[in-house]
Amino acid sequence: MNAKLSLTLLSAALGLGAPALAAPTLSAQSIIVNPVQTDLNVKVWTDRDSSGAGTPAYRPGEKVRLFTSVNQDAYVYLFNVDPQGQVDLILPNRFQGGANFLKANTVKAFPSAGDPFTFDIAAPYGVNKVLALASRAPLNLDQIATFRSQNSFASVAVTGQQGLAQALSIVVTPVPQSSWVTDTAFYAVAAPAAAAPLRTAPAPAPVAAQPAPRTAQALSVTVQPKAPASPWGSAREWSAVVDNQADLRALHDRYAAFLRAEGYTLTELKSKPSEVKSEYRRANGGKAELTVKRKGNRVEVKVERR
Repeated sequence: MNAKLSLTLLSAALGLGAPALAAPTLSAQSIIVNPVQTDLNVKVWTDRDSSGAGTPAYRPGEKVRLFTSVNQDAYVYLFNVDPQGQVDLILPNRFQGGANFLKANTVKAFPSAGDPFTFDIAAPYGVNKVLALASRAPLNLDQIATFRSQNSFASVAVTGQQGLAQALSIVVTPVPQSSWVTDTAFYAVAAPAAAAPLRTAPAPAPVAAQPAPRTAQALSVTVQPKAPASPWGSAREWSAVVDNQADLRALHDRYAAFLRAEGYTLTELKSKPSEVKSEYRRANGGKAELTVKRKGNRVEVKVERR
């Protein structure tokens, strides 16, 4: 169980003559592990096991929520690997709560309150792994995942635990080795309980076999067909003052989701400790600005559309 298989990084990625670096490792319990000690820490767990150390069971049709936290400000990437090797990128995503920058000592849930989707359990049966990768710097996942629409989860190009580990070992190469860390949680998809046998009439004559239905992913996403209405309605200028929020970026992303639902595309984002400001454009030439600014113990949210 504790045996580890070293992953050799491509020499081209490291550079000729570069000092030897400790290669990330692949183990039975984790997908990728940083062999260099770091004070950055990330945790991931499910709604049925807050310790993150167990393997809670879910049955098809049930819903699961995932949680993650970091002890320092970091970018967090969440992957799900099912028993057949299907890889899904959970975070980042293009929905309301899909930003992947987390503040220190905060907990982020998936789905979060107000997200227009749920995580529904489906076959194949067996143990799934959820990998959380935290990095002090943003990582480039272009070779792993691609977003094909404005409101979606990414399409992932790699399969299997080892394929994901090999891809991520290259992704983390450009960042300092002490600036990233991983954690893994597990959950099982259990088969439905067998029903008591029923007396039936004699079977009819056999018919031609029908193609077997495609197997659903262990972690499927159900997206609600209609996003919630924006709080500003048709108003061109709107503002509101809310109670103090620990994470301005999370509050900003909540209102940015309404603008995206109206067809606006982000063109610029500026973030300060006391203010997050973003600008948007729409295909018809419309523009919008969103400002989330801390003022004492309150936070002002302001939207301008023109």
